[in-house]
Order: sequence, then C-alpha cells, then structure tokens
Amino acid sequence: MKTETTIHGLAASLHPARSARKLIGFVPTMGNLHEGHLNLVREAKNLCDIVVVSIFVNPTQFGPNEDFDNYPRTLEQDSHLLADVGCDIIFAPTVEQLYPKPQVKTKVLVSGVTDMLCGHSRPGHFDGVALIVTKLLNIVQPSYAFFGQKDFQQVVVVKQLVHDLNMPLEIIAVPTTRSADGLALSSRNGYLTAEQRQIAPTIYQSLLAAETQLHDGIALADVLETLKHTLCHAGFEIDYVSAYTPDLEHLTQFDQDVVLFVAAKLGETRLIDNLKVKFIAT
Repeated sequence: MKTETTIHGLAASLHPARSARKLIGFVPTMGNLHEGHLNLVREAKNLCDIVVVSIFVNPTQFGPNEDFDNYPRTLEQDSHLLADVGCDIIFAPTVEQLYPKPQVKTKVLVSGVTDMLCGHSRPGHFDGVALIVTKLLNIVQPSYAFFGQKDFQQVVVVKQLVHDLNMPLEIIAVPTTRSADGLALSSRNGYLTAEQRQIAPTIYQSLLAAETQLHDGIALADVLETLKHTLCHAGFEIDYVSAYTPDLEHLTQFDQDVVLFVAAKLGETRLIDNLKVKFIAT
C-alpha cells in the first residue's frame, strides 16, 4: 500500500493501472476511520482492481460553529486499518494541495436536493461537499466511487452532480453499518459520553417502530409526530424528523417508498440516521 500526498504523486501511482485499463475504485473519507468506512473499501475491493481511499478533512463543508479544528486526524491508525482490508493507495493531501492560493473562486452548487434536511440545517455544507467531491473525482478519475447510505442526502447530491456533469463513473451506495444495538457507525459517536452512548440507539429503534406503524396503516404525519415525541422524551434535541421520497421529493402520505430521516443532538453531538420504508400495495 502506498500513501500519496500530492496530486502528481497520485497520478504517477495510478498511471500503470490506467494504462492497463484496470478498474479503479475510490472511497472518499475524512479519516478517523471505523468499520463503516472499511466496509466501503471491502465493497470497492470486490468490484475493482485498484482501490484509492482519500483522507482529507475538508474545511469548506464545515460551518463557522462546527468542529473542523477539533475533528480527529488519525492518519497512522487509519493507514493500519486500510492496509488490513486491502487498500492499494491512500491519498492524504494537505489543505494547501487541494485549495491552493489564491483563493478558490469556483463554486459547485447542486440545487433542489440540497435545500432540505442537512442542507437547511447546515447552510453551505453541501456546497462544500459538492466542491470537494468534484475535485477528488477529477483527481482520482475512478470507475466507481463508494459512499455510505447513512449520509443518504449526500449520496443523492453526489449522484445528481455526477449525472449533471457527465462524469464517466458510477456512484455505489453501500448500506449503513451499525453496531449490534443498531446505532449507525459514525466518527462522531466517539464524542458521546457513556450515558449518551446507551441512549443513542433509540434513533434506530424509533425508526424501526415508525416503519411498523406505517405498514399498520397509521398516517405518515402521525408517525413522524410519534417519532419526534419518542426522541424528545429520550433526551434528544431534535434538528429534524422528516420524510421524503428516495429522490428527496416532498410527500405527505405513505403511498410510495419513503425514507424517514432523523437528525438530533445528544449533548453537543449531532447524530443522523435514516430508514427506507418500502410501500406494499394492498
């Protein structure tokens, strides 16, 4: 396994694979890796000849009151984990490498699917995501790129971006990796206290209960209200509890497949999760 820190170095490392027309898989991360990230790499290894994993804490997707400065940088630990699952190349550039001065003046805006959920709660977040994903896909030029469905809205945004810009690759969405108690794995779970960690799985448990209620014929609005009440009672500070189609279109009733979305804080830690509920016609 190689580690490259420059664009030119990465291009040189990938040149033999490109010349041999091998399939290149790409997993973009911000490091501080957990089993969810490693599952993305495993999926990439199953499909591709060469797997590149980027480790880059992207400043443009953090808001002014978010945790960019304190976000864990654990490159040495991440490297050991990636070597164990067969990563071929780590791309770990500096901020200066990807955002060279003078200041970047180009913006990448994906409208519509960024207006709700985390896009509404974190203004500018998906503009930063779209910019860095465009940069990384241009640099790596993979055949496939792999993203986790825990960040469902991000997957939709990236697929739209790739479609609209005619990028010659396929985006693969990989199911959310969960702890045994159902909590979606996230780098931010490490911020939870022991007590909060015991409460955190309530999000997924509540989503499963909401799925059952929808299949029992309870109205979507009532299901969402119950979900919100359950989380508040458990000690969460709700950011949003919402439902959209898998394409992030608005809906008011359960007459097609629906995705339930939750974002909520425990203390200072913001957690997100989602669940796709299949519509079964009777």
